[in-house]
Order: sequence, then structure tokens, then C-alpha cells
Amino acid sequence: MRTLADLAAQQGVGLQSYLNAAPHKKAGHPAPVSSEGARSLLYDGEQVDAYLTGRPVPPIRTEDDDQEHEDDDLLDRREAAAVLGIAPRSWTTYKHHPLLTEHLTVVGGVEHWPRGIVHRYRDSRPGRTAATGRPTGSGDQVPRDELLPRTAPLLDADPAVTATTVVEQLGVSHNTALSALTRLRADRIADLVQERPELSPDDAAEALGYPPALARRATVRAATVLRARAAAPYLANVAAAAHRAGWTTEAAPDVQLPGDDRVVAALVLDDQAPAPALVWDERYGWRTAASRRHPINRGAVPSSESGGVRYLAGGITPPPAALIAALST
Repeated sequence: MRTLADLAAQQGVGLQSYLNAAPHKKAGHPAPVSSEGARSLLYDGEQVDAYLTGRPVPPIRTEDDDQEHEDDDLLDRREAAAVLGIAPRSWTTYKHHPLLTEHLTVVGGVEHWPRGIVHRYRDSRPGRTAATGRPTGSGDQVPRDELLPRTAPLLDADPAVTATTVVEQLGVSHNTALSALTRLRADRIADLVQERPELSPDDAAEALGYPPALARRATVRAATVLRARAAAPYLANVAAAAHRAGWTTEAAPDVQLPGDDRVVAALVLDDQAPAPALVWDERYGWRTAASRRHPINRGAVPSSESGGVRYLAGGITPPPAALIAALST
């Protein structure tokens, strides 16, 4: 595969000069193999080389070609989602299934999966075999990292699916099933609100076909998810400032949603830092933590400074440089 930067380098020019001249848009130039609407354009190397040397451009194989099931053609998220018959935004949940993560391939900075692997996952999705239920007294039958990818198809098939159905299909506890459905519905509600800002979480839940009685917790969590997404750039800037100070190699803070109704983030620091970790709560701002393993308390945030905990002044979202300075003093 070739990116636009690769095409520019192949012709010995800078990327901006290449984009200005736009030879990739001229008649006869091979079309990008990226799916329609993809942000990063990728081109088939064999096609480009053939075009530049005046040879016939070989065709690209498609889903309709007669191929073996183990075909290793790579699909991006839009193409993989189309195989499953789901919206591209839903692929974010499915891609965490171990079968898919094991075969993840990054090409030109874009995630891809082999077509045969996507087919294999599609054919093994929940609902294609008889339900076994959850044996009495047993633990959850689905590993934690597989729970959402295996619950998502059930929600796709029926927006009004209940926790009872998930228990019967996957063999998990009722609380586990309820939590999975809440998280999935909340993420999808948040996605739709971001696509259509005129909608409230309740409006988005209705548009997605989620019954009010099943969506109450999800709409609360969706509002929290939206706040977490809005805070993500700021939290990433704080992590970058801590890295520049030599205190962490973390790419971004670990964001959690305790109780589904508040955003809390933890940034674990190195031994050279003035504290083991930093914790940000959207209600109180930043504080230090005494533990690297468990920086976020399960209960309420401490109301007083003690045991290695101190609040850092500067409001809820102080400038990263000011936060680093406050932690240093």
C-alpha cells in the first residue's frame, strides 16, 4: 500500500507540492483502494507502479470475486463493518474481539483486518448457534474483553434486547449483561448526538429504537461519555506536559466513568515525579494520589487532604504548564 506521502516520495517531491500538482487525480491514475469516505487515502503499490511505467494497471479483487475463505485481502473499518452489516461507528466495539485484535494490521496509519478473518468472526457471532444459558452457580462464561463484542450483535439484531436475553445467549450474570447493554447503548447514543448535535441523549435513544425503560441508565452514561470525549484533548495535553517534565511515558490518562454519571481520569507518574499519580475529577479538578495501582477511589473523592493526597489549585481545567508548576511546589 502507498500513502499520498509515499506517492510524493516516489516521484521525488514534497507532499505539499504533490498535493498542489495533484497527479493522483489525473485521468487514468489508479483510484485509492480506501473505502468511500475514508480520511486517509491508500493506493495499491502494484497499480501505481504499473501506471507510472506505462504498463496495464492490474485490477483490484473485490468481495464478489471467487476467493478462498482464508483470503488475506485487507479491509478497513468501513469495509469490515459492511461485511457484518453494521454502521462503521459500531466497528469500534467489535474490533476488540480477540480474533480481530490478533490479526489487526496497520497500513499507512490505518487499521485493517484480513477479509477471511472478518468472515470467520461474522460466521461465529452470537445468535448463529443455539443458546446455552448460564449454568446455575457458575461464573460468567464470556471473558471480560469479549463481552462487548459478543453483546453488540444482539443489540444490532434487536434494539429492545433485554439483559435476560443476553444472559440466555452468552451465559453471563444479569448484572454483567445489564452493564454491557448500558455501555453499548450509551456509546451509540453519544455517537449519534455527535453526528447530530441538535439531538439530546433522550432523542438519540428514541431514534435508535431504545425503549425508555431500557435506556434510562444509558442516556445518563451517554451524557457522561460526551463530557469525557470533550475533555479528552485537555487531558492529553496534561499527559504531554507531564511527559515533557520527565514524569511519565503515558500517552494519555486512563479515563473512567464511576457510576456512569461522572468523568474521572488517572495519570500514573514515574518514580522521579513528586507524586505516584495524578487524578482529575470533573467536579473537583486535579489532586495527587498515593497509589499507582489504585489511584482512583471506588467511593467519593476524599474531602480533605491526607495520606499523600493534596488538591492542586487552579480550577477544574488549569493550563497544563500551571498544573505541572503546582505539582512541583
